[in-house]
Amino acid sequence: MNNDTDRDNASIVAAVSAGDIRAGARLITRIERGDESIAPLLKALFRLGGKAQIVGVTGPPGAGKSTLISRLVAHWRGLGLRVAVLAIDPSSPFTGGAVLGDRLRMGDHSGDGGVFIRSMASRGQLGGLAKAAGDAITVLDAMPWDVILVETVGVGQNETEIMRHASVVVLLQTPMGGDDIQAAKAGITEIGDIFVVNKGDHPEADRTVRFLQDMISLSHRLHAEKPWHPPVVKTRALNGDGIAELAQQIDRCFAALAANPGFARSRETERIKHRVTELLRHQLDQRLRANGSPWLDACVDPVIARETDPYALADELFQRMAG
Repeated sequence: MNNDTDRDNASIVAAVSAGDIRAGARLITRIERGDESIAPLLKALFRLGGKAQIVGVTGPPGAGKSTLISRLVAHWRGLGLRVAVLAIDPSSPFTGGAVLGDRLRMGDHSGDGGVFIRSMASRGQLGGLAKAAGDAITVLDAMPWDVILVETVGVGQNETEIMRHASVVVLLQTPMGGDDIQAAKAGITEIGDIFVVNKGDHPEADRTVRFLQDMISLSHRLHAEKPWHPPVVKTRALNGDGIAELAQQIDRCFAALAANPGFARSRETERIKHRVTELLRHQLDQRLRANGSPWLDACVDPVIARETDPYALADELFQRMAG
């Protein structure tokens, strides 16, 4: 039986790594369903990855992320590149599924075998990225995609999780008026490698570009060790203005990382550490659930009675599991 499973797994890994889109899609579906039996597949696929350029695209709702991504996909396809898009959607409060399905608004690419578009539910995770999204990126990264675009649910300036999943992060902003500019936080400069002011025909677009450039310059002076000064690109995604420049800046950012391997490695180290922590957290949760609710309820009772405290209980459970 184990030999049959091993053969099946080897067949799936071979199909995915060879670019079988159906095999990849089926595996992502198993990831979304929480199928724990696919762990050996993910381990094997991770070792085959690392070749694609992974680009994160984030920003507030209404910034035009999906339209911008669709334009980027068309640009790269025009250059003969193969592109995968993983869109992290808001979760349905009833089913936990992706509300927007398979991104019908990117339907221009639906008949193109060189493009793969998949939506996943955020399931309420911080920054809109579920643990499952990391697994899905592992699958896509093992396939022969040149670029993997990861679009996150727009939570604006608090979006940081995308930094742990993408090598280069594009942060979209909409044109901002005076009050919005005053409310903006300098912390957004820590998120983006490239900033985009979409809807560039808006009267406040140029003002927003200057504001972001000033913030980035200040941040760059404080973090002079960074080899890359984030540019600000003005676009109009609806008609494609600025898309070629944006794609060029993405290429330049990857080139800067390649030219500074020490800096690139430090960023990759942080991403891997985050991923390992994420997996440990998941395994701990699974272990707690496997022990059964009555057992956990019995542990909680003394805390409710104030005979002990949550901190002591957490220490006790950790020691039990570590043993």
